[in-house]
Amino acid sequence: MTSLFSKYQFRRVLASNRIAVSPMCQYVAKDGQATEWHQAHYATMAASGVGLLFLEATAVEPAGRITPGDLGLWDDRTQASLEEVVSFVRKTFDTKIVLQIGHAGRKGSSREPWNGGQQISKADSGWATFAPSALPQIDGEEVPDALCPEGLERIARAFADSARRAAEIGVDGLEIHAAHGYLLHEFLSPVSNRREDIYGGALANRLRFPLEVFESVRAAFPDEKPVGVKVSATDWVEGGWRVDETIELGKRLKERGADWITASSGGISPKQKIPVGPNYQASFAERIRREVGIATIAVGLITDPHSATQIISNGEADFVALARGMLYDPRWPWHAAFALGGSVDAPPSYWRAPPQGHNDIFRVNKHGAR
Repeated sequence: MTSLFSKYQFRRVLASNRIAVSPMCQYVAKDGQATEWHQAHYATMAASGVGLLFLEATAVEPAGRITPGDLGLWDDRTQASLEEVVSFVRKTFDTKIVLQIGHAGRKGSSREPWNGGQQISKADSGWATFAPSALPQIDGEEVPDALCPEGLERIARAFADSARRAAEIGVDGLEIHAAHGYLLHEFLSPVSNRREDIYGGALANRLRFPLEVFESVRAAFPDEKPVGVKVSATDWVEGGWRVDETIELGKRLKERGADWITASSGGISPKQKIPVGPNYQASFAERIRREVGIATIAVGLITDPHSATQIISNGEADFVALARGMLYDPRWPWHAAFALGGSVDAPPSYWRAPPQGHNDIFRVNKHGAR
């Protein structure tokens, strides 16, 4: 049994292995509501036997969507449609389901990636966006509205309401999206936060709103289920958010009951210079885990099973999460089990799939015929 295939427990939620599917927006929701595509997509991901299945970034209010095709969880209709997806997956698969909730901030009102991904103006069916300060993501774009105290209260309540709805749906955990240049990251980074009140300036002030949101979510979600946070460990921009600040945020989150931190990076500025390469963000997960003493999830071009299990066995992270790699190869966990001598769960209809002599890649595998 390799470390990649060992179990891990968050509170009362037990994951069967250390492989996760990262949250990946599908951009095909209708007015925030999940569709049959989501059922098919997440069933495909769950069939891989991963320990944790993250559902895509789900907006806590309509203005919090990145694109018109983003999922939402803000009313009874969006809740009912998402519940259908969770129920559909649960009928067959035992993977633990984690919902990521977030707010796009100034990066909202964008076209879907296959339509260019650029800002949709308010004159062209776009919507008003919100941010810590009235600074656009890209020069020349429409300027977001700087959030007033009432707006901050509205969004914190929206996060809490989404958390309550997620609990009713029955997901196994929540992740708060505070990375990639979206609203909570915008409060953390001095690149996007130029406020002069208690929510801007000094580090303690820039941490304030993300911590308030975390507290509201943790209070609204069942205590026996975990809540984690996804962060950008660095902006990769001079004068931006730094790793040492991420460490301080991690300590504050741990004090408030956070169960893990997913360590990503970037997204706040088009000026970022990212040294992309295999496992290029794993060192962030390792440092956070070591200095904060909290579970971490490593992400970022983790594609090789041998390096993935080394990340776990070396104590760099507690989980590895794959995104595009799982889209390209939805059976990656099967292939990793074959390569490393591990085993994963699979539905009975697939028990005859392993190569000859390698039935042990499935934890349970009984197959016969007359």
